[in-house]
Amino acid sequence: MNILLLGSGGREHALAWKIAASPLLTKLWCAPGNAGIAQEAECVALDIADHAAVIAFCQTNTIDFVVVGPDAPIAAGIVDDLDAAGIKAFGPTRAAGQLESSKSFTKALCRDNNIPTAAYGHFHSAEEAKAYIRAQGAPIVVKADGLAAGKGVVVAATEAEALAAVDMMFAGGFGEAGAEVVIEEYMEGEEASFFALCDGEHALALATAQDHKRAFDGDKGPNTGGMGAYSPAPVMTDALCAQVMKTMIEPTLRALRDMGTPYKGVLYAGVMVTADGPKLVEFNARFGDPECQVLMLRMMSDIVPALLACADGQLKNFSLRWYDDVALTVVMATKGYPGAYEKGTRIAGLDRAAKIEGVEIFHAGTIASGDWILANGGRVLNVTASGKTVGEAQRRAYEAIGLINWPEGFCRRDIGWQAVARERAKR
Repeated sequence: MNILLLGSGGREHALAWKIAASPLLTKLWCAPGNAGIAQEAECVALDIADHAAVIAFCQTNTIDFVVVGPDAPIAAGIVDDLDAAGIKAFGPTRAAGQLESSKSFTKALCRDNNIPTAAYGHFHSAEEAKAYIRAQGAPIVVKADGLAAGKGVVVAATEAEALAAVDMMFAGGFGEAGAEVVIEEYMEGEEASFFALCDGEHALALATAQDHKRAFDGDKGPNTGGMGAYSPAPVMTDALCAQVMKTMIEPTLRALRDMGTPYKGVLYAGVMVTADGPKLVEFNARFGDPECQVLMLRMMSDIVPALLACADGQLKNFSLRWYDDVALTVVMATKGYPGAYEKGTRIAGLDRAAKIEGVEIFHAGTIASGDWILANGGRVLNVTASGKTVGEAQRRAYEAIGLINWPEGFCRRDIGWQAVARERAKR
């Protein structure tokens, strides 16, 4: 079959790598793609915000199936428009995708369906938001209501920090995403990422992962789109996974079905494991980035039938197989990220790094220029490795990074630290 993948990040390179291995595939295109994806698919310079252009491309090239990677096209209704044109797609509709594009929508859904989550307030003005913060005190969490590329959250340790975050958001720090804010109680615990494929009625749990959101070692610095991840997340026991399915995923699917907006695609729950049990941090309407990279490395089964089963409503009797090995990915980012950074710097040594046992390098913000790979974004590379233990996967990933020559790049040096500490404690 002919498949078109939409997106250009590390998540999409991992999906392209996995889809390209499917015996069901005739040809894979990716729009717009990146220098790494070009090794797996034919990259096309389509503006994926131009839905008419995407549909025309699908019709011209007899595309059988479209896989939507990022959140922005989902929020813009690309799946609705593809459906209307008779083109099968993987991903939720705009209405169902509000689980990610509107935090207030999700909080209200949680409230109405007894889904465990943090207490919150939803505000349209800075003064109301500030009054709520003063009444609640700190620590407290301030979130832009809309999409902000994974960066629209401020975990404020002090009241002053929270008030400043409100001012920043209402002043346009996150554009339209911050026109409304959601303010939540601070939850104490360990966070993990839980993924489930959904077909509108049924859900199939995938492997778990743990992301590292802060920019610097020791979980310091600003929030980012994610600086690394590993799978599985040891904190998510089988019992906790079953609890998340029962208390979060299944009630959400029922609620959306009853609203007439069935959810099809991957549902990503950020889960905080608190002393009172697992609570929902937020939902995302797509695979996590960089969590997708470690999930694809661990998935033994062909992914294409699973994605098709979501679109066709056929997940009920579906199952997937996984490798037991751990997978870990380290994000290499351009110095200055998540703030201002330089583009166009040269990266060398990727071929040598990829020769290390168990290592796959997924590109994010890269472009090819002649024989050179150039950095073209904030998060640029995902150096991903598998191993029998988290420690082994971590060692291989950092060994590969040591062979990459990119002076303008940086990475965290402690990805997987919580799991490695658990492994050492068991010795």
